[in-house]
Amino acid sequence: MSGQPEEAAEGAGRRASDRGRYGRLSRERVLAMALEVVDRDGLSGLSMRKLGAELGVEAMALYRYAPSKDALLDGLVEALCQELEKVLAAEPEPHQGAEAVDWRQALHHIALATYRVAMRHPNAVPLLATRLLSTPLARRPLAVLRSDERVLVLLHDAGLGEREAVAAHRAFTAWLLGYLLVELRAMDDEPDEPDPAFRLGLHRMPAQELPRLRATAIALAERGGPEQLAAGLDALLDAFPGRS
Repeated sequence: MSGQPEEAAEGAGRRASDRGRYGRLSRERVLAMALEVVDRDGLSGLSMRKLGAELGVEAMALYRYAPSKDALLDGLVEALCQELEKVLAAEPEPHQGAEAVDWRQALHHIALATYRVAMRHPNAVPLLATRLLSTPLARRPLAVLRSDERVLVLLHDAGLGEREAVAAHRAFTAWLLGYLLVELRAMDDEPDEPDPAFRLGLHRMPAQELPRLRATAIALAERGGPEQLAAGLDALLDAFPGRS
C-alpha cells in the first residue's frame, strides 16, 4: 500500500500534458529554464512547481524529463557542461606549431572557458561539487562524463602514464573547482553598504581573536579573476612535465 501514492504520481506525470506556453517540452528546454530560475532565484528558489509554472505546464509533466529533484540538480550540472562544450567548440583550440595540441595550453583553455561559464551561472556552481558527492560516476550525465574524458585524453596524449594522468586529472579538477568556489564564496554582509568594512560586516568579527583575518578581509573579498586561475594552474602543472 505504501507504494501506491508514488505510482499514482508517476502515472499522473505520464498523463500530464507537456505542451506549455513555448510548445512541447524537451529535456533541453526543461534544463535551460531550470538554469534560468536558479540564475534568478538561487538554488533554494528552484522547485518542480515553480519550474512548471515558468514553462506553462503542470509540475507532474516535468517528471518524464527529470524524475526527481536530485535528477533535476544533476541535470543542471549537465546543462553547465553542455554550455562549456559549446564555448569550447566555438573557440579555436590552441596548438603547438602545426602538429600536436599543447596539453598545458589546452588545459588552460578548458579552465578559462569553465571560469567564464561559471561566472555566468554563479548560483549553480556549488552543484559542481555537491553532485559529485552524491551521484556515482556511471550515473552522471554523458555531458559531465565527457568533461572528464576530454582532460584524460589530453593527459594520455601528452605521454603521461596512467597513474600520473590520474594524479594530474585529480589535481586539475581540484584546483579548478576549488578556485571557482573560493571566487564565488559569500562575503558581503550588507551588499548595499558602500563602506567595505561595513559591507563585509567586520564589526561582527572579534578583533582580538581574528586580527589578521580582519586586516585581510577586504583584499580576500576581491576576485582573483582568470589571471590568478592561470597562474595557479601553471604552478600546479609544473609537477607534470609530460612528453618533451
